[in-house]
Amino acid sequence: MNKKSILSEETKNLILQHKELEGVRAKKKVSNIHVDEVASKVSSFYEKVRGVIDWKEEHLLKKGAIERSLKMRIFPQINLTNGKIISVNISAENLVLELIRSGHFPNDKIEESKISKIQEIIDKYIYIINQSLSKNDSQIQLMQWICSIAACEIEESLSPAIREQALIGFMYEKIKESLILSKSIQVTEGEKNIQVFIAVQKALFHLDSSMLTYSLIKYKYSSWKRLLRGDEKLKDVAINIHSIKEEMEDHLNHPLGGKIELLCEKYNTPYLLLNDIITDNPSTIEEKISDPSFLESIIKEKYNQRLLNLKSRLTRAAFYSTISIFITNIIALFAIEIPIARYFGEFSTTAYLVTIFVPTLLMAVLILAIDPPPKGNLEKVIMETMKIIYKNEKKDSYEIKSFRKKGVVFAFFISIIYLISFIISIGFMVWALSKINFPPFSYIVFIVFLSLIAFAGSKLRRKSKELHMIEEKEGFFITLVDFFALPVLLLGKWLTLRWKKYNIISIFFNAIIDMPFSIFVEFLEQWRYFLKEKKERL
Repeated sequence: MNKKSILSEETKNLILQHKELEGVRAKKKVSNIHVDEVASKVSSFYEKVRGVIDWKEEHLLKKGAIERSLKMRIFPQINLTNGKIISVNISAENLVLELIRSGHFPNDKIEESKISKIQEIIDKYIYIINQSLSKNDSQIQLMQWICSIAACEIEESLSPAIREQALIGFMYEKIKESLILSKSIQVTEGEKNIQVFIAVQKALFHLDSSMLTYSLIKYKYSSWKRLLRGDEKLKDVAINIHSIKEEMEDHLNHPLGGKIELLCEKYNTPYLLLNDIITDNPSTIEEKISDPSFLESIIKEKYNQRLLNLKSRLTRAAFYSTISIFITNIIALFAIEIPIARYFGEFSTTAYLVTIFVPTLLMAVLILAIDPPPKGNLEKVIMETMKIIYKNEKKDSYEIKSFRKKGVVFAFFISIIYLISFIISIGFMVWALSKINFPPFSYIVFIVFLSLIAFAGSKLRRKSKELHMIEEKEGFFITLVDFFALPVLLLGKWLTLRWKKYNIISIFFNAIIDMPFSIFVEFLEQWRYFLKEKKERL
């Protein structure tokens, strides 16, 4: 008979939360929202096409669609003279129906009672926008920020991430009690906990800045979700929304955050696997995983499943991000590059083929060159997973040390070396392009798209290490590559941030196509209901 091990109290609580969720889902029998299947297929197809143009990672799609729909409804109603919203007649029902038609939320699964809740959320954030005091910074930027937070709350209301929140709480408590900061790091206990809270969410679920901001607002302002239009507290929030925004941005950009995030990324795998194990069958899993031999076998199974899913996700992400940039590249080529080249008499077919295909080939190389987890990684994962599941008197500790202080002279020479590496990297590309008779203007286009692809590829390579718990040593060759590649990657990062903000094709879809298409789909649905009604009367 196998010897049983004692589960930790934290593990028992996590299992209990999963059991309670299963119980709630089993009991619920309520009226749900239904949309027309034909209209849903049309809208879902359009959303897939749009997703290629304005690609986002899968876990950001719902929030992105909600945010886009909110902006489409709110921005046309803005009074440009004072930055206030002229009309507040924004229907939650129409918004929810559109999201279900688009395939972001399942048909016949969302309760009809959710509509009134969504309406309260929309009204709350419109009130904040209208009551916020205008400052020197752009009122439009503030409204975009508020819309992104509203989108997070609407998504949470329509599809509560209960299991995910339970796992975040579990890992947060474990890391918080094990984290030790060196004496040279001068931060308060409260700020340290906030940085752990942010880092855990990034490591587990790769949340973007707006999702982290919303989560952080709930963490700091416990009554945020309960605030309703007309509440005195909501008026105070609206008046101080600028300072709240600045406060959240300071937390997200804290210098300590990067170090804690790296630590959480290293130790996130056991928590993800534990969540997978419990989710399968929370009602009986407590007894099963008390047996170490069973736990070891199920950890291996879930680890291999995650490895396969990770490869699939990386391939899909590489394809869609490349296609998105590729399409924009083609449009830029025909709309800008070719007309300018012809005007100056420097048209080159070879140059345009290189501009299109070399960045795409680079992405393929970056993805194909991804290495599997290093030897011994699975054994390390099994050991660390058992540590967090079973009761253990000896607690692990993780120390975070401060960055070494750099003198002014040292910092100056580092900056000079970085500048030299940037000049060499860009200079080499310009020299190589000149050898194949590239038109001068095309140099800029090529470097821009190569940098975008390189940065996207580097992010995917980082995600490929999601299950790695053993650090791989970097040799001289990798250091040399980093020396020349880092400037290009940083340029790609800077361009990516502008790309998200000023994606011309996405803006075109938002302004010209989205609203008419939404109206057309709504008309199609109403027409089909009309036909069904007439048939029923026959």
